[in-house]
Amino acid sequence: MLETTDLHSNILSYDYYKQKADPTLGFERTVTLIRKAREQYTNSMLFDAGDTIQGSVLADYQAQVQKVGCGEELAIYKAMDAVGYDGGTIGNHEFNYGLPFLSQVTGTPMNVDGGAAQHCAGPHYPLVLANVNSVRDGKPIFQPWTIVKRKIAAFTPDGSKLSVPLKIAIIGFTPPPIMQWDKQNLQGKVTVTGVVEAAQKYMPEIQAQHPDLVIAILHGGMNTSAYTADMENGGWYLAGVPGIDVLLMGHEHTDFPGPRFANMPEVDDEHGFVRGVPAVMGGFFGKDLGVIRLAMMRQQGHWVIDKSKTFSQVWPICPPMLIAGKPTISASNCVPADPQISLVVGKTQQAAIDYVNTPIGQGAVRMSSYFADEGDMSALAPVNAAQIDDVRHELPATHPELANAPVLAAAAAFRNGFGGPDDYTDVQPGPLTLRSAADLYFYPNTLSAVKIDGAALKAWLEKSAERFNRIDPKAEGEQQLVNAKYPGFNFDQIQGGIRYVIDVSKPVGQRIEKLSYQGKPVTPSQTFVVVTNNYRASGGGRFPGLDGSNIVFASPDGTREILAQWLKSHPTLSVDDLPHASWHFARLKTKGTVVFTSASDKQSLAEADGLHNIRQLRDNGDGTAVYVIDLSH
Repeated sequence: MLETTDLHSNILSYDYYKQKADPTLGFERTVTLIRKAREQYTNSMLFDAGDTIQGSVLADYQAQVQKVGCGEELAIYKAMDAVGYDGGTIGNHEFNYGLPFLSQVTGTPMNVDGGAAQHCAGPHYPLVLANVNSVRDGKPIFQPWTIVKRKIAAFTPDGSKLSVPLKIAIIGFTPPPIMQWDKQNLQGKVTVTGVVEAAQKYMPEIQAQHPDLVIAILHGGMNTSAYTADMENGGWYLAGVPGIDVLLMGHEHTDFPGPRFANMPEVDDEHGFVRGVPAVMGGFFGKDLGVIRLAMMRQQGHWVIDKSKTFSQVWPICPPMLIAGKPTISASNCVPADPQISLVVGKTQQAAIDYVNTPIGQGAVRMSSYFADEGDMSALAPVNAAQIDDVRHELPATHPELANAPVLAAAAAFRNGFGGPDDYTDVQPGPLTLRSAADLYFYPNTLSAVKIDGAALKAWLEKSAERFNRIDPKAEGEQQLVNAKYPGFNFDQIQGGIRYVIDVSKPVGQRIEKLSYQGKPVTPSQTFVVVTNNYRASGGGRFPGLDGSNIVFASPDGTREILAQWLKSHPTLSVDDLPHASWHFARLKTKGTVVFTSASDKQSLAEADGLHNIRQLRDNGDGTAVYVIDLSH
C-alpha cells in the first residue's frame, strides 16, 4: 500500500517565492519513489489522503486567475493520473476554493448551492468521502466508499504463482472542523459528521459486499484525548472501528511511523500499527512516500493480515545524511525527478510563474520572517496595514455604529521554518511583484473582521503567546524559547496602535502585560474591531471568543489580493508606510541561555531590524542555526 498526502499542489520541485529549484520537495520526485516501490513489490496500490489541489502558486493560478474550464483537468490531477492512482479522499484545504470549484475539478456533480450539475474533467481514480453531506438531500457530496478490484500475484505453499482477484473497499474522511475553517464556503450547504460515526454508519454496507480488505483513508492524524464528533485528528479512534484493516493518514504534515507518536497508547511508532491496525502517514509537499508492506495469508477462504510480517515505513525523497554525526537533509542526496511529470504540467507551470512576476511596485524595506517569533514584524506589518485600510474603508457602510471604533489587525508568520531552512518569507528591497504578495501571505484566506472587547483582545494575545515555552530564569544550560508543538500560524501578532509586552517567565494565560491603545491602558470593556482571516474569525485555532458569531465584516476578496492592491497603492513602499512593531519580550535575566532555531547566517538581518539581543550560536550544517536571545536587553 503506497500513500501520498498533503501534496498541496507541489507538483514540481520549485520554490515560487525564491524562483529557483528546490529538490527537497515536489511530487515529481515522489513519483521516482512510487516507481521504485512498484519495481520492488509485485503487488502495489497507490492512494492519496487529501490536501491535494491547494497550497502552491500553481494551484491558486488555476483556481483564481486562469480558471480551468469544465473540460480541462487540474494540473495536479494530470500529474497523478500520469502515475496511476487507485483512490483518494478529500482534505480540508480542498474546500478553500469553494464547493463549485471542488465539484468541477473533481468531476463530481453535487446537489449543493453552486455545485456542478454536469460531469466535468476530474481525476481518473475514485474519490471517497463519508462524513460530508448536502443540506439539500442529506446525501454525501462524494461517494462515501467504493470497491476497487485488482488482480494480484499470490503464491501457494509450494511456491507456485497464481493470479487471484482482490476486492478492496476504500472509505474516506475529512476533518470535521472544516465547518469552522471554511464557514463562508460551507455554511448552509453541507453538514459534517464525526469520523467514527461516519465509519460506523457505512461499515455494514461495506461488509455486505464481502471485501477482502477495508482501507480507511483519513485526512487527519491522531489524538488520544476524549473523542468528540468534531475531533480534528481522529485516527486513533477510527482505527478502533471494527472492520477497518488498514489506515492511511495525513493532515499533520509529519511521518508515521515516527517519533512524534512515541508513547501513545496502543501505538507502535516503530513498525506502524495503531490499535493493531497497519497505518502510515507520508509527510507533506511530496517530500515522502508512505509505504505499508502488508503480508497476507489465505485462511479458511479469507485473506487475513499476517501482522508479524507487516510493517510501515516512510520513504523520504531526500534521505538524511550523517554530517558531523547528525542526520542532515542535503539537496545532493535527493532522488531525481521523474521526467514525465514536468512534461505533463510544464506549460501551466510557466504560465503561473509569468503571472506571479507581474510588477506592482518598488520596496525600500526588507520584509522577512526569520525572526518573526522574536519580534521582527517586518513581514507582518504590510499584511496588517492592508487589512486595516480595507476594513476602515468598508466598515462604515456595513456597520456605521462602528465607524469610529479602533481598528486593529492580526497576522501570523505562515512561513516560519516549519518546512526547512528555505521556508521563510523574505521579500528583498527592489521590485515588488504579485509573487511578493504571495510570499507575504501564503494562504488563500479571505478577510474577516470581528468585534471584541478589551478582555477578549487580551485573551487573544494570551492564546498567541502559547507559542513560547515558559522560561525559568534560574535554570542553567539551554532553554528553548519556541514551543515546537504550537503552530507558528497560530502566533497572531496584532498591530494598529496597540502596544504589549510578553513575559515568557509567566505561565500560559498570564503573559501579556502593559497592554495599551494609543498610549492608554486597554480596559476590559473597551470596544475593538480586529481584522483577521476567515479561518481565525470562524474558530480556527480555537482562540477564545472567536467562533464566527461576532464577525462584523466578511470580505469576498482574498487577503492576498487585498494585500497586492495595497502594495500597488504604495508604489514606493518605505518603512514609513508600515506600522511599527507592537510588542517585545519582558526583560528577563536568565542564568542559562535561551535559544531558538532559524535559517543560518541571518544575524546581520536581526541587527538591521532592531533586534540587537540576538546572536548566532552554532551552525547546524543543514541551512539552519541555533541562535541565542538575551532577554535581559
